[in-house]
This record gives sequence, structure tokens and C-alpha cells, in this order.
Amino acid sequence: MIQIKDSVLAAAAEEGMDEFLQVFTDAYLETIGGNLNAETMPLLNGSQHTLLAWHFFCTEMRDGGFVQLIQNGYGGYIFENPFAKAIKQFGAAELAKLIYRAKEIYDPNKAALERETTDEEFNALYVDFEAFDDLEEIYFDIEEQQTALIAAYVDNHIADFAEIV
Repeated sequence: MIQIKDSVLAAAAEEGMDEFLQVFTDAYLETIGGNLNAETMPLLNGSQHTLLAWHFFCTEMRDGGFVQLIQNGYGGYIFENPFAKAIKQFGAAELAKLIYRAKEIYDPNKAALERETTDEEFNALYVDFEAFDDLEEIYFDIEEQQTALIAAYVDNHIADFAEIV
């Protein structure tokens, strides 16, 4: 089990929920050497994968939305795994609904969204997939509330996420 120092976690919790959750995701990224692949996947349990997927989801959404999330290789990790179901179990039901709606766009367009692109083709994907725009707006409206629910779940089920030492 991944170990996190109690003092580090307590200090992060005082700073806020984002910092609290980042302690976990930073530990996961360190454990997998920053490289999520077939060799490193077994190093994390299901709860840890869900929290790491949430981290990638949030980071990519802030930087460039669904198109960037998918182009950067996280489409399968988010949409082809039980991420939405798991995040709903964490209490983030609105985020789960949003992911299911995005999956309805992703699934039939997977090949087009995941293909290698030039910068020009990448930018054109934002026009071609404007259907994501409304979902991105919803995400930014619910992000803080859903993050609070996830942080509360992690805090209440901490042993599923790390061993606190």
C-alpha cells in the first residue's frame, strides 16, 4: 500500500481540498514513475485508479477540455473503464452523469478523436466536436462542489487510498 506521512496530509488538508487530494495523486504518480501503462497499472488499487483518473480528468479539462483529454491519451482511461461508476460511488453523481454524456460523444467518434493530428488538425477538432462545449461549461460549474464530495469520500475511506504513517 502506498504510504503518506500524516504530517504531510494534515498540512495539505489545512490548505484546502485540492491540496489534500493532490497529496494522494502525487504519491500515485511517484509510485508509477509518472507513466501509466500495463506494467504500472497493477501498482494501484481500484480506488487509487479512480482518484488518479479524476486527477488526469481535472487537469486536462482545465488545460483544454475533452478534446485535449482524449488527444493526450486519456480517453480510454476515462471512458473505457468504470471511472464514471466509481466516481458516482464517491458521491460525485453530477460528474458521473457528465462523463456518461461525454462518453456518448466519444464512443462513436473514438477513431477521429484519438488519431494523430497536426496542430491545425488538433485545433479543428474543437470545431468538429463543439458538442463537448456545453459539457465543459457544466463541468466548470460543478467542479468545486464535486471535488468537495470526492475529498470528503477520500477522507472518510482513507485506508482505501493510502496507508497514513
